[in-house]
Amino acid sequence: MSFSLFGKKKSKITKNSETHIPSKEMPDSMEQETPESEAGEPEVEIRSDKVASTEENPETSSKKQETGEQDQGSFFKSLKKGLSKTRALLTTDVDDLLLGRKIDESLLEELEEKLITADLGVETSMSIVARIREVRGRIQSGEDLKALIREEILREMDEENQGQTQESFMGFSPKVILVTGVNGVGKTTTIGKMAALYTRQGKKVILAAGDTFRAAACEQLGMWAERSGATLIRHKENSDPASVAFDALDAAIARKADIVLVDTAGRLHNKVNLMEELKKIRRTLDKRMPGAPHETLLVLDATTGQNALRQAEIFHEAVGLTGLVLTKLDGTARGGIVVSIQKQMGLPIRYIGVGESMEDLQPFDAKAFLEAMF
Repeated sequence: MSFSLFGKKKSKITKNSETHIPSKEMPDSMEQETPESEAGEPEVEIRSDKVASTEENPETSSKKQETGEQDQGSFFKSLKKGLSKTRALLTTDVDDLLLGRKIDESLLEELEEKLITADLGVETSMSIVARIREVRGRIQSGEDLKALIREEILREMDEENQGQTQESFMGFSPKVILVTGVNGVGKTTTIGKMAALYTRQGKKVILAAGDTFRAAACEQLGMWAERSGATLIRHKENSDPASVAFDALDAAIARKADIVLVDTAGRLHNKVNLMEELKKIRRTLDKRMPGAPHETLLVLDATTGQNALRQAEIFHEAVGLTGLVLTKLDGTARGGIVVSIQKQMGLPIRYIGVGESMEDLQPFDAKAFLEAMF
């Protein structure tokens, strides 16, 4: 199986269907961006062509809606269970704090400490306490105090979101989403779950196995492609990630796909090389389709707390993030990092993950999140 980067040979593609992608030549301007790998000509492999039909009869649509509602209910239960440690800090501890006490400066200092412990962040915690100080004469119970804390957190999050939490697919065909993150945060798994989410919506999805430096990542993405019904584009190990992204976008345009999800490396031998590789992928995508990628997401491990904030700052400075995905919220006492990181970065949270199953990644809903947290 062979593929020429410069269009000198016809591409050979193996897949599960008989549909073929027309061979295209890469523009001359790409030759310096994506040199041929020393290992030889990269391999292109498409692992699945199972795509949900967008034409549904009423019975199928009704069943899908029912399944979606069940998924949402199950996800909320998982989220509420996952945030139990955070909820204990923000509810039980607050109730105990008020027992037989007036809301004075000493109590407010203790409350601020608890909010910071839940990883709401210093700035957000101080803002909440300042608001409580203004209206403390009207607070009669722990429930009043918790309601005010919840109201202030939601206000902070709404100000940062400014209506950006929901992804827009208008005007892009296909929509290209570049997914970044360090190794170990669940990036490849997140991409697989996003693919499943989109295919359940009837969208045609193509995955680009851009983490060519880890064979395990390509294999893992291949399994997710089969599970979700997405199509996988991959090259040989250690080949140029930018050329993988180019071929995936090329295939998506030829097949009239809706979504391209591009996986990326989480670690090269130093931070500078990693960021330069991501910039190169962005340039390559933009040359094939001006304006791509349309989203650049960063996947973060919520259990790392404020370390996640530092990662977001580094990636945002290098590649210009448009949104965040927070994983591993199940079982952490640091659920407040969702609020803190959004406040500090001014970026919308696109998705949150609370478990290992395919349905345990869902679009972020601030009100539902706070309901689970309290």
